[in-house]
Amino acid sequence: QVQLVESGGGLVQAGGSLRLSCAASGRAVSSYAVGWFRQAPGKEREFVTAVTWRGDRTYYADSVKGRFTISRDSAKNTLYLQMNSLKPEDTAKYYCAATSPNYRTTYYRQDEYDYWGQGTQVTVSS
Repeated sequence: QVQLVESGGGLVQAGGSLRLSCAASGRAVSSYAVGWFRQAPGKEREFVTAVTWRGDRTYYADSVKGRFTISRDSAKNTLYLQMNSLKPEDTAKYYCAATSPNYRTTYYRQDEYDYWGQGTQVTVSS
């Protein structure tokens, strides 16, 4: 099993940047496919980005492509989400998640992920 703890959220102006971290304990984060999801008030939780356990492929929601970057530091057992050119519509609680993928894993569906952090709030002001 793996435990996940997010940090790095906060209040930022539109156009600014934030880097979220997701510290893993228990098993190595490199043993899992990992991703970020977000949930805005009154909305469903949605996929943001994911990376395969090998780190050889990344996936991004269209809404964040070109602005957000997922990365993983195996030595620190930590997952990152670099968010640039932030927009007010990026305001949400951001969650990291991990899964042991199989050949049917799409990486986009939250029900494919077994382990979740508690989330960190990101608020982008206009």
